[in-house]
Amino acid sequence: MNPDMMEALQALAVDRGISVDTLFGALAEALTAAYQKTPGSHEFAWVNIDTETGEIRVYAQELDEEGEPYGDELDVTPDDFGRIAAQTVRQVMTQRIREAERELKYEEYAGREGDIVTGIIQQSDARYTLLDLGRVEALLPQSEQVNYERPDPGERVKAYIVEVRRTVKGPQIVVSRTHPGLIKRLFELEVPEIADGVVEIKACAREPGQRTKIAVWSNDQNVDPVGACVGARGARVRQIVNELRGEKIDIVPFSDDRYDFVMKALQPAKVKEVRIDDASQTAEVIVPDFQLSLAIGKEGQNARLATRLTGLRIDIRSETEIAEQEAYDRTYSGESWADGAWVVNDETGEQMWQPADGGPALTLEQWEAAQADQDADEVESEVAEAAADDIAAAVEEAEEIIAEVELEEEAEELAAADADELEAELAEAAEDAVDEAAEDAVDEAAAESSGDDSGA
Repeated sequence: MNPDMMEALQALAVDRGISVDTLFGALAEALTAAYQKTPGSHEFAWVNIDTETGEIRVYAQELDEEGEPYGDELDVTPDDFGRIAAQTVRQVMTQRIREAERELKYEEYAGREGDIVTGIIQQSDARYTLLDLGRVEALLPQSEQVNYERPDPGERVKAYIVEVRRTVKGPQIVVSRTHPGLIKRLFELEVPEIADGVVEIKACAREPGQRTKIAVWSNDQNVDPVGACVGARGARVRQIVNELRGEKIDIVPFSDDRYDFVMKALQPAKVKEVRIDDASQTAEVIVPDFQLSLAIGKEGQNARLATRLTGLRIDIRSETEIAEQEAYDRTYSGESWADGAWVVNDETGEQMWQPADGGPALTLEQWEAAQADQDADEVESEVAEAAADDIAAAVEEAEEIIAEVELEEEAEELAAADADELEAELAEAAEDAVDEAAEDAVDEAAAESSGDDSGA
């Protein structure tokens, strides 16, 4: 191989982004195929290329009856090898270089599912749109495009990699503009706190082209997650909205308290109360009457996004509706309603209440009177129960007062007993003192008397 060919191979490697060793391997394979097409060639042969000098040699071995090579390696390099096999080498080299390029492109994008890429809009039709990513093209199917979003050819857009497929024509990269992951990746690009892991996107719910809700959480108590995502004067979120062609984005703080999280997920509506049923994973949300339409949203959009964000089925009801339901339950949920049915009297055409136990039917007036009596009995029972509770409380209070009085009397008795005991001890001590003084006086008198007798 002459020096010019070596330089050409190196220039080709740089131009195609392929290593020189790969090109040498492709060239050796091409020369082998070309040699086997020459007259009188050996069936088992291979080509060696010295990467330092560029020297090309062809070696071969004989095959036995079983097709296994044996014997010494034979140097069978043709004298006019370059001129004989030029066309074959060219075809095989071209094919191998294309295969190497396809494999290189596939390895570049393999494993990048979930990443974001920027491409230029190429041709577009009813089935798909092609994005030019530089060295490869990405496929944007119609199902992954936002409704009514038709970027102009040559326009630059960002897309989310959904799948990377290996095909005979090279890697096929399928991208999406509707995937919720696109929102997360865009926020990672615009918000450094998310890229650094200080702020996390805990949940995301999206209706492409219309509205998105995300719940964010901060791992640093000194960092406001919502403020970090919005940016100064909304600069950060505005960039994402522009990239999504005006799609609205609601950013709410995430909470471990499900009651609080449901309230925040329904923003901008103000929620008065949340009731969660763990068995059915349903949240009943009560809002003021004037907030009902805002909580539900246009065509139920706000409620749907909040449902996806929280993972709970959300039932939104107004205060008036709840009050009416509770009044209805109080009126019609009794035993008299449950144990019968309204029927029509064939003779009078009047509605009658037919008890389930087969008793005589009641007119509406009779049923209302019976219902009133039942309500009165319930009220009387409630009053009696309340009175019993009051009496029990009064008795308990009286017992506490009596116990306190008894404690005070016992304390007084103990004090009086202690005083009597102290007085007895003082009297005994005084008596002992008097006896001791008398004894001392007698002793002194006896001493004086004995002194007088001795002096006489």
